[in-house]
Amino acid sequence: MLDRVFNPEGKSLTSMRGFKYSSWSPLGCDANGRCLLAALTMDNRLTIHANLNRLQWVQLVDLTEVYGERLCESKYRISKTEAPQGDLGDFSEFQRRHSMQTPVRMEWSGICTTQQVKHNNECRDVGSVLLAVLFENGNIAVWQFQLPFVGKESITSCNTIESGINSPSVLSWWEYEHNNRKMSGLIVGSAFGPVKILPVNLKAVKGYFTLRQPVVLWQEMDQLPVHSIRCIPLYHPYQKCSCSLVVAARGSYVFWCLLLISKASLNVHNSHVTGLHSLPIVSMTADKQNGTVYTCSSDGKVRQLIPIFTDVALKFEHQLIKLSEVFGSVRTHGIAVSPCGAYLAVITTEGMTNGLHPVNKNYQVQFVTLKTFEEAAAQLLESSVQNLFRQVDLTDLVRWKILKDKHIPQFLQEALDKKIESCGSTYFWRFKLFLLRILYQSMQKTPSEVMWKPSHEDAKILISDSPGIGSTEDDQQEEGTSKQISKQSLGDVSRGMDTEDLADDSLPQSTDAGGREPMEEKLLEIQAQIEAVEMHLTREHMKRVLGEVYLHTWITENTSIPTRGVCDFLMSDESYDDRTARVLIGHILKKMNKQTFPEHCSLCKEILPFTDRKQAVCCNGHIWLRCFLTYQSCQSLVYRRCLLHDSIARHPTPEDPEWIKRLLQGPCTFCDSPVF
Repeated sequence: MLDRVFNPEGKSLTSMRGFKYSSWSPLGCDANGRCLLAALTMDNRLTIHANLNRLQWVQLVDLTEVYGERLCESKYRISKTEAPQGDLGDFSEFQRRHSMQTPVRMEWSGICTTQQVKHNNECRDVGSVLLAVLFENGNIAVWQFQLPFVGKESITSCNTIESGINSPSVLSWWEYEHNNRKMSGLIVGSAFGPVKILPVNLKAVKGYFTLRQPVVLWQEMDQLPVHSIRCIPLYHPYQKCSCSLVVAARGSYVFWCLLLISKASLNVHNSHVTGLHSLPIVSMTADKQNGTVYTCSSDGKVRQLIPIFTDVALKFEHQLIKLSEVFGSVRTHGIAVSPCGAYLAVITTEGMTNGLHPVNKNYQVQFVTLKTFEEAAAQLLESSVQNLFRQVDLTDLVRWKILKDKHIPQFLQEALDKKIESCGSTYFWRFKLFLLRILYQSMQKTPSEVMWKPSHEDAKILISDSPGIGSTEDDQQEEGTSKQISKQSLGDVSRGMDTEDLADDSLPQSTDAGGREPMEEKLLEIQAQIEAVEMHLTREHMKRVLGEVYLHTWITENTSIPTRGVCDFLMSDESYDDRTARVLIGHILKKMNKQTFPEHCSLCKEILPFTDRKQAVCCNGHIWLRCFLTYQSCQSLVYRRCLLHDSIARHPTPEDPEWIKRLLQGPCTFCDSPVF
């Protein structure tokens, strides 16, 4: 009766604040194409949040409340064949209902495709994601959400699975791809030791398969609790097929299980890795790029486990990472590896000093670099993702190298130029723009004051002109903040730079005109290169917009996109000779039949000429910013902006056709960032 969740009106104890567990969804689940956050609070309430506006988190749904309503409707029975249960006044019934509604863990699956039947019986593919929630009684609720997730109305279904696991402690998705067939299941671990995979049956999921029956990976009740589970997809070089590596932290050991699907059956190889830590493992993470596993104990020791395949199964090579050599005496509470394996984030507090524990605990997030600059640059050049935003940890390593050395390495310039010449993908042009902007930034004089610190003096207005960067005061503040974050490398502790280091290493600013001229010429040269790359990316996106206009207009119609202005802008430069663009423009102009459909200023009704890709100015001097996704003028007080403040975009309107709405869902054409 003292439970603060079931009896909040009792006021016997103060309400609990804080979070037990959190889980990030894959990229592309919210309205902005970013991640959703599932959070489990200390009072056992499971909610989903989204970052809809910049630095603003909004709760979209309370799953605890929705699941409680479903249980109430079914009279707290999982299946219809169950006998009616007792009254809530019976303490055993109270405990049963409590355990079936108290989440222990929740994990997101990968994005899958479902088929939705429209009113005219046509089928269309719709993205969906699954959220598995493990409860105290061993049941698992599998929620299916339609993407983009906007709230309670996006919930497609909820199915409850009985795992049969006593005292469940951890949950993870098992996702396996074999011969272009995707298989999936749920891995559940117990506080008593057993680990097994459960099949998950779903309808209308395209290309989705599951197991016929549960598979026990470890069945011994050895009282070693399963702390965390990671599933890593790998390729077996000897068997010439894809395989799945499951690792689980059990006490101070790492349990591993290799699963291979053959024509006959599912082959399972398992064992334990011992001798890693003298204390229990408190956190474990894995780099899904190469299969490397990292574990840590509370004494500040991190182990790196590298899987090496053998003819039959695999073995692990492990090495010790002593954080005390990097950060001093610390206690570790958790670790996580960045998406592309560039950084290892470690939560630390002060360790013992002269045999005494600290009086106060100050929790810090420390960053350890796991890759060199050369490795990060090579991975960016050979990336199959081709999206800078999804590889921001790799680009951060490259950014710090250029800021420190104040030049782009020759090998990177040559390799990037070869990539641009060979394939011409806009990804490499965006990568080149990123490098030039960081180089331009490194050439500028570092501010004497730290930009992010609040000033107690009178407010001052700083007017700066740096068109090459396209930065704003917010960007400078964020840059000032990022310079304060210590980024320590294992080989070179002094790699982390603060603002004073940047100020000391900045290029000398000579007082005579002869010393300033070379620097100004260098900045003007870099600025010209930036503008040339931006213009190339703009033209490529204009061609895409014109292609959408041509495909979706059967007759001469006003699409609200300044089609004639975009065509004239592309043809205005005589040096721009793109046969594809000229042929496309010729077809569009023939379809338009000499009609222009110009834009008009909403204030004075005058024509808005298309003379600039960034803004539209009427003859009366009214200035409107242009949407970088559709090149329409944003004649409203509310618009969206790229995460790095590169460009602005308008909001979709109800009268927009579907193809324009799809264009407005795209990322920034300069930096791949989402738009808010």
